[in-house]
Amino acid sequence: MKKTTITFLVSALLIISGLQAQTVQDGKNHLFAQRYNSAVSTFEKMLATNPNNIEAIYWLGQTYLESEEIMAARIAAARQLYEKAMQSTNSAPLIIVGMGHVDLLENKTSDARQKFETALTMTRTKKGDNVDILNAVGRANTDAKSGDFNYAIEKLQAAADKGEKNAETFVLLGNAYRKARPGEGGGEAFRNYKKALDVNPNFSLASLRLAKLFESQKNWDLVLQYLNEATAKDPKFTAAYYELFYYYFYRLDLVEAEKQLQNYIDSKLPEKDIQDEFLYAQLCWRQKEYNCATTKAESVVAALGSKTKPKVYRLLADAYFQKSDYTNAKKYSDEFFAKKNPDDYISYDHKLRADIMSKTGGSPDEIYNNYLQGAELDTLLTGKIDFLKQGIAYFKENKIRDKEAMLIEKVIGLKPAPTINDYFDLSLAHYFGKQHEKSRDAAVIMIEKFPDQVYGYEWAYNNSIAIMTDTLRSDTARKTYKESTGIPDVLKLYEFSNKDTAKFKKQYINSVRYLAAYYINEAKDKDRSLEFFRKWLEADPANASTIQEYINQIEKMPSRPPAPKNGTPKPASVPGKTP
Repeated sequence: MKKTTITFLVSALLIISGLQAQTVQDGKNHLFAQRYNSAVSTFEKMLATNPNNIEAIYWLGQTYLESEEIMAARIAAARQLYEKAMQSTNSAPLIIVGMGHVDLLENKTSDARQKFETALTMTRTKKGDNVDILNAVGRANTDAKSGDFNYAIEKLQAAADKGEKNAETFVLLGNAYRKARPGEGGGEAFRNYKKALDVNPNFSLASLRLAKLFESQKNWDLVLQYLNEATAKDPKFTAAYYELFYYYFYRLDLVEAEKQLQNYIDSKLPEKDIQDEFLYAQLCWRQKEYNCATTKAESVVAALGSKTKPKVYRLLADAYFQKSDYTNAKKYSDEFFAKKNPDDYISYDHKLRADIMSKTGGSPDEIYNNYLQGAELDTLLTGKIDFLKQGIAYFKENKIRDKEAMLIEKVIGLKPAPTINDYFDLSLAHYFGKQHEKSRDAAVIMIEKFPDQVYGYEWAYNNSIAIMTDTLRSDTARKTYKESTGIPDVLKLYEFSNKDTAKFKKQYINSVRYLAAYYINEAKDKDRSLEFFRKWLEADPANASTIQEYINQIEKMPSRPPAPKNGTPKPASVPGKTP
């Protein structure tokens, strides 16, 4: 009987021990380490035992808000959980803050603030506000883009000032300073993360936040130091191994990257996730082992089906493109854009799509629109311009000059002070696209903005020559253009190049040669023609004999040729040639 009793007690203790293992802190530890599946499992087991466990409900919602990549999905999951809990817990203050967090993520700032203040009022005592509520309010405002970061600092500082040793409060306060004062809040963030470690030296989350702080400052030695510190304090701190994987991944130390990837996977055991195959697919892609990359990424798609993350489709589209399998590349590019994550959608996605379309029969308009859309996604002006330049290079290489010109115009529109090269490129794109009037317009702008440079004068000349010799225009239209615009453009090039005939020899010869022929063949002005023939002769000794023959013929001609008997002008017989 005694033995049976002892056995029963041992069994009971094991059961109690098992129940005690499922604590809110255990779930939070999983969440902080980014073992999301384990965190969800822990909180769900607690709620299976007590459906109204307010802390477990709140932290399960916080896990949803961090674990789901698609914002709309994570907001929906958290809202559904908190709305149900508002009924079952009779609007517990912590759940009210959770609802306010969701409101902020939906940009309902007024509704959120009202909920935060209500929760604080409900829990306020003579000793002040409740630390857990203050932390939750600070966390919500720091997490959401529409949050009030200074309000978060105010509440978190109040929590810290209560004198309770709470490492989590200091980490949250450091996060809030970084959000409230980007570029200058690093010092306060650093001090608060360090305070968290003073309270709890083994708090790996604080070390991780220090690593991320120095990542923003590109201090890579300290990034590595604090990531290693995080794993030394907690060998199962999954989040640090994830960061270490990418630290080495981007530095092309792929052997070490694979080692950290394995550490990442091992740190989650017994939790397993098919998504880890995507990380291996990325590693294969980085090693340019595209067959490996597609095989592993395809296994993720096969396992998850419609729940596959858009980033998997992005990798498959790129890997198949690199393999020159353009059919599958387009298939997965289509999948990516059909299901793209607004929070993980970058300019590169449109560059890849444009490249794929160029191989699969995409129209110039479709490709052009992808470059425009990709540029819009970049938040930096330099990034927008650099992205558009990739499209300019593509259209130039493929001789689609109208689209090249359109993108150059976009670049000019973005730049506060476009350079002469911008207008020069625009003029050339229009010129080779047979849009000579538009090309001349760009050249005229060069003349206006950069009057001491030859390029505007030269390309106004080139385009006027093309327009004056365009056989698709009527004789009347060409004559009118020549008198109003063409010859003035030639004269401007002559006047500019005449300032330094050695430096601008080509432009000078072109202009005087044209004017020499024009004045004898069309203007019928012998003296003016001889003036320019002699200038040509002086500048072009290599063709002296030919030019001198023209001069000799013209000199023998009467100053004004007699009108023919029928009254119509007699064509000039001098073999002057308009270039």
